[in-house]
Amino acid sequence: MTIARRTFLKGAASAASLSLAAPMISRSYAQGSSGEVKIFAWAGYVNDAMLQAFNQATGIKASFTPYGTNDELLNQLRANNGGGFDIIWPTVDRVPNYVEYDLVQPIDEAKVEVARCLPSAWENSKTLGAVIEGKRFQVPTDWGTEGIAFDKDQAPLEYGTASYGDIWKEDMVGKATVRGHSGLVGLGLWLEAEGKLPMPMREAFVSEENMVKVYDVILAEAVKRKGNIAQFWTNENEAQGAFRVNGCAVGQTWDSTGAALAKEGLPIGFIAPKEGALTWMEGISIPKGATNLDQAYAFINWFLTPEAGAMYTNATSISSTAVGAEAHLEQAAKDFFAAAYPGDALEKLWWWPIQENWFVTKRNEYQDRFLSA
Repeated sequence: MTIARRTFLKGAASAASLSLAAPMISRSYAQGSSGEVKIFAWAGYVNDAMLQAFNQATGIKASFTPYGTNDELLNQLRANNGGGFDIIWPTVDRVPNYVEYDLVQPIDEAKVEVARCLPSAWENSKTLGAVIEGKRFQVPTDWGTEGIAFDKDQAPLEYGTASYGDIWKEDMVGKATVRGHSGLVGLGLWLEAEGKLPMPMREAFVSEENMVKVYDVILAEAVKRKGNIAQFWTNENEAQGAFRVNGCAVGQTWDSTGAALAKEGLPIGFIAPKEGALTWMEGISIPKGATNLDQAYAFINWFLTPEAGAMYTNATSISSTAVGAEAHLEQAAKDFFAAAYPGDALEKLWWWPIQENWFVTKRNEYQDRFLSA
């Protein structure tokens, strides 16, 4: 695999582009310790093999509690006043929400093996939401996308012509799946490319006034074409079930959804649309009420080793930010990435802007109006 796998070139939330440096093999692992660490992360992100490997490397016992959405994570942490867990795994664009509610603590960078993280992931996460008023609140650990999953037999797609618009075409009535709020963004990017938005999609994240102007257009189009949607999804299991159980032929899903269905032998592909795959970075944050701080930092440093990063990517098909992880990837993971992001797809990635609390509240209102229409 070439360095293209780790190169982000356009579409960052700031004017600066993202470019991930060539990997180097890290030279050390988390030091031996004891105790426990409580992990609250996306369903499917941590498996038994990873927990066992972490325990063997550090002597620390780890427990894992899964969640399905960013909102589920935020609501749980607010209910616990920032307590109950030592590690959480929000997307970087949502980190400001946790800071505003005083739910997370600043990262002690002296305790992080920063050299283990791809340099540009570390630097550019600052503009995507990880650093607020000069303080870092998240260590970047992985990145992935939301693009087009498709049935190769019923709805074959090719890079360069594949579009978010393929989900909303007349021949896909009753055959499509999207997540409510991000499906509206994908539809918006298609409408923007067609010259049908009053301003670029990204401007909707700047102010409520802009958002209303943009989302009113998107919502009207979404309601008109709602008959295409056979099932809405909110988490990984539901997204996979849309294809596996409910007969969907096309959908806007996470990359991991397409990879998981393909591993089952189903004729499902995943491709970046020509408008740009919706791209997110995630990472580990430490809740305000964490009680096992040394163990939390030990997990962060272990997760950024090449072996752990590759173990994560091989299991999820989500790209790790660990330096040197590429050297340990299975061929299936390499093949999936090459098929999903051919040509100039990595240059067209559409990075999620920071979603401030006002935006999340408003976008959920539009989502609810779409779902209930």
